[in-house]
Amino acid sequence: MLDLLANKWSALALGALEDGPQRFGALRARLQGVSPKVLTQTLRRLEDHGLVHRDVYPEVPLRVEYSLTPLGRDANVPLAHLRTWVERNIARFPDQG
Repeated sequence: MLDLLANKWSALALGALEDGPQRFGALRARLQGVSPKVLTQTLRRLEDHGLVHRDVYPEVPLRVEYSLTPLGRDANVPLAHLRTWVERNIARFPDQG
């Protein structure tokens, strides 16, 4: 579970879903730099581990929304602290480039 939560895209996807259910395209727009393939894999892993729920609406065209489960909301508590810490300290990190 730590591997899943420590993954950059997992943590960012969970954070993006804090604002409520979102469609794939909206998530991809919020998570700038993620490829559709990686986002799909990330959402599937989060769903498989009970952190994200996938709702499929039988409309034309098909509509799919992703939302946090209670476990996903709980996981966001420590992840939010980590995101805040990173944002406060980003200038202190050695240049990686």
